[in-house]
Amino acid sequence: MKKIALTLMIAALAGCSQTPGGSESPAAPSSTTGADAAEQTRPRTRTEGARTADSLDTTSEAERAQAATPPEGGALLGETVASLGNVGREGFWLETPLVDETVPGRIEYAATGETARVELRPIPGPDTAGSRISLAAMRLIGAPLTGLPTLQVYLAD
Repeated sequence: MKKIALTLMIAALAGCSQTPGGSESPAAPSSTTGADAAEQTRPRTRTEGARTADSLDTTSEAERAQAATPPEGGALLGETVASLGNVGREGFWLETPLVDETVPGRIEYAATGETARVELRPIPGPDTAGSRISLAAMRLIGAPLTGLPTLQVYLAD
């Protein structure tokens, strides 16, 4: 049951517009709203039609190996609670209010003891709380995709 719910959640997050057979979804009724019309005209991505975390995570074995061996040390920026970010955006990244510019860093997830090399990206805005993590990074550290893991965030040396 959890696997079905997870698959449905990932498909919804990916904004998939294809049916399982690979054909396009039927045309929307003529009474579409502005949001529906925008969805119909959005550009296709490499993850279009993906239905599972494995098919959405397009990182290579070499990329995963590099991310799995982050440098030791680095300045601790703080702790953040992260949710799954845009699954259509590839790579190992963490969007966080802990940085003001894009910088290399690493994250640690105490629940599994896993760490990952990530690109730290700023989230603009004064009222931003929490962070968003890439699907690939979340899988690498063993965090539940539907969870809100608490992460230690470091600058890379």
